[in-house]
Amino acid sequence: MEEILQDFQFPTHPDLLVGTDTRDDAGVYRLNQDTAIIQTLDFFTPMVDDPFLFGQIAAVNALNDVYAMGGVPLLAMNIVAFPQCEDLQILKQILAGGLSKIEEAGALLVGGHTVDDLEPKYGLAVTGLVHPDKITANKGARPGDLLLLSKPLGNGIIATAIKAEMVSSEAYTEATGWMATLNRTAAQIMGEVGVHAATDVTGFGLLGHLYEMASASEVSIQVFSQEIKFMADVLEYASMGLIPGGAYSNRDYLGDKIEYDQDLDPIIRDLLCSPETAGGLLVAVDKTRADQLTTAWKESGIPAILVGQVTEPGKPIIKVRT
Repeated sequence: MEEILQDFQFPTHPDLLVGTDTRDDAGVYRLNQDTAIIQTLDFFTPMVDDPFLFGQIAAVNALNDVYAMGGVPLLAMNIVAFPQCEDLQILKQILAGGLSKIEEAGALLVGGHTVDDLEPKYGLAVTGLVHPDKITANKGARPGDLLLLSKPLGNGIIATAIKAEMVSSEAYTEATGWMATLNRTAAQIMGEVGVHAATDVTGFGLLGHLYEMASASEVSIQVFSQEIKFMADVLEYASMGLIPGGAYSNRDYLGDKIEYDQDLDPIIRDLLCSPETAGGLLVAVDKTRADQLTTAWKESGIPAILVGQVTEPGKPIIKVRT
């Protein structure tokens, strides 16, 4: 997709505060000195058999883009592909799951669009609000910042295990629980403490999103692989080869942008590249505020996983250390 778009000249405007150049989670347009709108869209195929749960996860994945930008969701529209030959009660449950998360986010569902398709797909287009001075784009990470993550990694591996019918009940419950959890509280605390940059970890995996932050911020990052937390049974499933194809695509795309320690376990490397669904907030926060953010997140039941540190300005390189 990057190769296809590189020849396009995208419009610019003084009020377009976040566009396509930094690969952020959403676009941001300033309406006036106090208000900007956030616009995002996301949808995908089911990763669980429960239609209500699938609807929740897909909605969370889209809504979380607004939280990653430091905003609050305002309006949502359903995006649906569903085969006419299937039971419409299944679609009803998908939409009900999505609506439950839209309402939890305090947003309003205002419509949508449905097409006939052989493979079901669901997601949302979401509009949010943010103060122009309080946007948390992925650009802005500074040397010395610590990098904290609000959810453990591994739901891409668990989703693969689900498809293979090899997942344990413990792993299923933990992974789907995290995927159905809005980043609302984590984002509220992030805004209160103040961070330099933020994104959420989704399809490009941890290393992919770290590289996007490093590239937009023009800094290098060191990853502390031993500090990173994974969900239940993730290491076991990965060692069995239950790794989504997206992990290899991400790894190949990153190529020489990542420097791995020679003694890094190849399984850990694959896990750090593995796609996530509705993953946690990844923030770059000043060392002097990291303890405050960590404490507040943990008091709210949110993990504060130290994944690395911003090291120096210049060419964006991610160095993964054991």
